[in-house]
Amino acid sequence: MDNYSAPANYHPRNNLLQGKTILVTGAGDGIGRAASLCYARHGATVILLGRTADKLEAVYDEIEAAGCPKPALVELDLATATEENCINLASGLAGEFDHLDGILHNASVLGERRPIESAGYAAWEEVMQVNVNAQFLLTRHLLPLLQAAPSASIIFTSSGVGRTGKAYWGAYAVSKFATEGFMQVLASELENTSKIRVNSLNPGATNTSMRRSAYPAEQPDSNPSPDEIMATYLFLMGDDSLGVTGRAFSAQ
Repeated sequence: MDNYSAPANYHPRNNLLQGKTILVTGAGDGIGRAASLCYARHGATVILLGRTADKLEAVYDEIEAAGCPKPALVELDLATATEENCINLASGLAGEFDHLDGILHNASVLGERRPIESAGYAAWEEVMQVNVNAQFLLTRHLLPLLQAAPSASIIFTSSGVGRTGKAYWGAYAVSKFATEGFMQVLASELENTSKIRVNSLNPGATNTSMRRSAYPAEQPDSNPSPDEIMATYLFLMGDDSLGVTGRAFSAQ
């Protein structure tokens, strides 16, 4: 699989996302929080979706305090999200916004780090629900709002272990392979019939709570912070990536 990145020394203009409405999942912490703040600073109205109200409200307040466009807040736990929840979400957003310019599918859970032979099915199911099933449901029911935009971008979050499988990464790695497949299928379906571009993005080793859980012996500050890897997130969400679809990107 080819790996792409934002153009060398990419410097997005300050108003890159002016007037755009973008949904970010897992927006309360880590990369989702950084992307939400970054998108807002570049002019977007950001819809913050996550499971923890306090964290979402903190991001909401930070965006407002910075004088950025007023965000929206959606409390939804993707581990228990049903199709009805996603239909209701799409209906509610359609009542507030006439279109959606982008989705960053950022929310993921790590699950168990153990051999397949001793993996638990409940943990496997949870990873597949959050990392695969929920992003299918959200994408499926938000497509009409995306299709109503002049152009739109869907970014799926991948991983190095979703491009080359590694021992003991179990359900997480399999879910990210599924994510890559979903991206490719959807990009192919929409390429000639829609103005929606669809790509995957591997953030790489980043100082997040998930990375610290996966590598407890690693020095956290040996990896860049989420704020330091935002260039490709901006490139893919903004109009500088018009016409770019079906590609696997890396943020580092």
